[in-house]
Amino acid sequence: MTLQQAVLLVLQASVLLTVFGFGLQSTVHELTYLLRRPGLLARTLFAMFVVMPIFAVVLVRMFDLRPAFEIALVALAISPVPPLLPRKEGKAGGQSAFALGLVAAVSLLAIAVVPLSLAILGRLSTRPLQMPPEAVAKVVVVMTLLPLVAGAIVRAIVPAIADRLEKPVRVVATAMLTGGAAALLIAALPAIAELTDGGTLLALTAFVVTGLATGHFLGGPRPDDAIVLALSTPSRHPAIALAVAKFNFPNEPHFGATILLYLLVLTALTLPYVARQRRVQRSSKGVGE
Repeated sequence: MTLQQAVLLVLQASVLLTVFGFGLQSTVHELTYLLRRPGLLARTLFAMFVVMPIFAVVLVRMFDLRPAFEIALVALAISPVPPLLPRKEGKAGGQSAFALGLVAAVSLLAIAVVPLSLAILGRLSTRPLQMPPEAVAKVVVVMTLLPLVAGAIVRAIVPAIADRLEKPVRVVATAMLTGGAAALLIAALPAIAELTDGGTLLALTAFVVTGLATGHFLGGPRPDDAIVLALSTPSRHPAIALAVAKFNFPNEPHFGATILLYLLVLTALTLPYVARQRRVQRSSKGVGE
């Protein structure tokens, strides 16, 4: 096993533990939150699976981008919300039930939506794209649905054990994620620097800012819903995006670095949004008091 393979294994394990930890805090009522709100579900799917893929195609046609980035951007646009996002949304003041329900519902729907989106985008773009549903299902089920449901089952059967497990699982997962991500980023810095130019950064910035604005607007009048959808709309699942890109163009070596660059830009641009939402909530509480 190479060092890179070991780091990726640590990152995968950290994601599984993190999602299992979410499940330990979840109930069936929370996981099905979005299914009981068809209006919010429709706006969520429209933002994530219609607005963002179309905008990605527009960006590809507007900018003279590197082929690896074009492919990665389209792949990211149709990849559902990453499983680690509920923690960030909770810290920003978003409703935890919506965040967890969104991960569960969108991950399940992605098994059918991702291949369908690829077929449609393949006709709109200059590059044919495809992905069998079973390949998407493998990533979604293993990395999101199984650990989430497993944690929720523990919560339902033995809630006291779930309460005791949640903190150590979270601590171990955070340590593994931080160490693995740092090692992977350091190793990929030369490739990221090679890929980074003005057009790439401008396209990524436009993608993320449009996603934040679209999600916040379509989230509705409740601030805690708007926060969750705003952060979810530009945030995409790196493992699914990488799988889509590699499946269609297996000989392209720069997909990993491109997706890491996207994650860096996403983090940098969502931090001000999160900080602003915290200030707004603190101000609202102060006025209410």
